[in-house]
Parts: sequence; structure tokens; C-alpha cells
Amino acid sequence: MTTQGWEKGGAGVLALPSGRLIRGRGLREPMPSGHPPQFGVYLLGSAPPEFGWTSRWIRWPDFRLPADSAYAKEVLIEALHRAGRERVEVACHGGRGRTGTALACLAVLDGVPPALAVAFVRREYHPHAVETPWQRRYVARFRVD
Repeated sequence: MTTQGWEKGGAGVLALPSGRLIRGRGLREPMPSGHPPQFGVYLLGSAPPEFGWTSRWIRWPDFRLPADSAYAKEVLIEALHRAGRERVEVACHGGRGRTGTALACLAVLDGVPPALAVAFVRREYHPHAVETPWQRRYVARFRVD
């Protein structure tokens, strides 16, 4: 599979079992060097600024869960499909809780069993990803339809 731009092992880049590469990051940090994303998923309590690339906003307050789970799943499915051919990033303010939760859900969509997805993201992305008990439960209950 060819993904244009992200390199395996790059800053915040998560390699999913299918080989798709998705970058997670915290918006409070400077943009990593290299190419910008071509598609972004932003997990914030209020609308993000315009970034200059196609993006989706999931209303997702800090330390909480998405306001609309069905919409969140729809956007994550879109992100997974786009990651096969585009540079996709997932980001919240800090890049750990909401971003880690979304990355774990993407891992489930990509074939990781829900019970193992948090451990996968903590091992492959960041050891403190998925911060709250309710975020862990959200991932454990996340299902592929």
C-alpha cells in the first residue's frame, strides 16, 4: 500500500495493521516538519480554525466522548479509507486522550479486536493515549458494522 507523505516511525505516525499510516498530534504543539495533511479529523469542544486542507470536526469536549457517536464513526471510517491514499491526521488539543481514543477506534475498524485496541495504541502511538475510564470503555464497545 502506498501512502503519500507519512513515513512509518515519523512523529506521531501510527501504522495500522493494514499498513495504512495515520498521524496523531496535539494542536498545542508546533506542526511537525514535512508535508501537511491532506485530510484532518479534529476532535474539539468547539469548531477548529480553517487549516487549508479538507477536514472534519467531531464535537468532542476534553476528557469526554464525542457528542454524536454515529457521526464520529462515520468520520473515522472516512479517515480510514482516505489513509490508503492520502496523508490523514487526527488531532485534539493535547494529542493523547481524544486523539488516542479515535486512533484506537480506527485500529478496531482496521481489524484490531476492541479489547486490545487501547494497548495497541499505547504501544504504537503514545503510552498515555486514551486517558479516561469512559474513553477506554468507548473503545471496548466500539464495533465494526
